[in-house]
Amino acid sequence: MKNATQLLEAYLANIQDPAAAARLFADDGILELPTINARAQGPEAIETFIAGLLVRVPDFRFKNIDISIRTEDQAFGEYQVEALVLATGKTYKQTYAGRLVAKDGKIKLLREALDTLAASQAFSKD
Repeated sequence: MKNATQLLEAYLANIQDPAAAARLFADDGILELPTINARAQGPEAIETFIAGLLVRVPDFRFKNIDISIRTEDQAFGEYQVEALVLATGKTYKQTYAGRLVAKDGKIKLLREALDTLAASQAFSKD
């Protein structure tokens, strides 16, 4: 059974495979980005959310991962993305801060914060 740190590492490593990333979540698990009012609950909704992101930003991958808090049931890390947004031709350069809560070897909650200005600039046409 995976602990919180292992789950966060697996999620970050599998972001290019929406089905694999979604399988890490509990049946009622939540992926939440409150700063942009986005929330998906359950593996199917989470897979759809990630797949939708990859349509817009096909090279979306996490890098420079720094997991600074590691306990059995919670992990906190910062990680970055730098990838082209197809619709705008702009580079999406972002640092995420994520808190993961694990229960019974699955992700119960992954709440991520991000710079909304950087997101708005990358995804908005001039």
